[in-house]
Amino acid sequence: MYAHVRAARKPIARLMAGLLLIAAAACAPVAPLAPGADVGQRIDPGAAVPVALLVPTSDPEGGAILARSAENAARLAIADLQGAEVDLRVYDTAGQPGQAAEVARQAVADGAKIILGPVYSQTANAAGVAVAGQNVNLLSLSNNTSIAGGNVFVLGNTFENTAQRLVEYAVSQGKRNIFVIHGTDLAEQQGRDAILSAISRSPASLAGVGSFELSQEGVTSAAPRLAREANAAGADAVFLTSGTSGALPFLADLLPEAGLDPDVTQYIGLQRLDIPTSALSLRGLQGAWFALPDQGMSDRFAARYRAAYGMDPHPIVSAPAYDGIAAIGALAARGDRGALTSSALTQGQGFAGANGVFRLLPGGTIQRGLAVAQVQNNQVVVIDPARRSFGGAGF
Repeated sequence: MYAHVRAARKPIARLMAGLLLIAAAACAPVAPLAPGADVGQRIDPGAAVPVALLVPTSDPEGGAILARSAENAARLAIADLQGAEVDLRVYDTAGQPGQAAEVARQAVADGAKIILGPVYSQTANAAGVAVAGQNVNLLSLSNNTSIAGGNVFVLGNTFENTAQRLVEYAVSQGKRNIFVIHGTDLAEQQGRDAILSAISRSPASLAGVGSFELSQEGVTSAAPRLAREANAAGADAVFLTSGTSGALPFLADLLPEAGLDPDVTQYIGLQRLDIPTSALSLRGLQGAWFALPDQGMSDRFAARYRAAYGMDPHPIVSAPAYDGIAAIGALAARGDRGALTSSALTQGQGFAGANGVFRLLPGGTIQRGLAVAQVQNNQVVVIDPARRSFGGAGF
């Protein structure tokens, strides 16, 4: 039973590799806006909009790759703009909060009307705090919603957005008693909290929550207990916060062996189940649901990026960087001096981005149009397509 997975097991050395941008220590977010406040620099509608891009170029831990990928995507978006021009100015944060704050202040002194980036949550928080008193909005490439608010928005794919989409779909399919399984580190706890919040806003009920230590031994010893708890609670769905680069392959092997039958209890992944594609062959994930962007839009963006730069877009930063410029350009094209204010950025109809539609929310978080997919016979099948517009609806 599941011998092909068991034989391939190795110690879990990097359980949270897929959660790079959210796994930072907790940050102190910028203070919320006062009622009626509308943060943002005014622009000259007849001139190019000065935009600062803050990236970790000199960070020795892969910063140069992230920086190049973000800048490439931003410049691709600039080339796509119609009716607006962007003057992109790139600053190096080195991946350090102190330097991020310093270059953010320098960018504003140089005339930047809005900041795109930084990438890491701690540097984005530091940069946002540094320019909060200068009436400048910041569109971070992070996915960590703990830093959102005030003048800071997050453009990365968030747990909250994914959890909301999947819980809503589960309810529509009659799955209303959901058990949550998570690892004990900060990132998976944040994923757990996002799922619990989504359940609380839905007609579904929380069947229970189970956790495990993030080690091979921790997963192995916890699996029988987790299966018993989910079955005893009568769960008709189990939500897993782990990713395929971490504990998920072990859970997909051990939970069914322990009696949590995927044919009876719907497995739902908070993270992508199709990256890498080899994960699609995991027997325990056959039939599982997960969320992904509009694949038609994503494929077109990836093809254009490859044609322009001879490489694939970075899975974490490229689309958010493109989206930030797309939003700035779409607003500036209207000829409104207040195009970059928080009220303009949070317009109800949202924007067209690299991976589909998205809109920024007043609390600094993001809503993206996501599809729901299922693993069927080792392949990805979209079972509920991503929405193509928000129709100008409010919040």
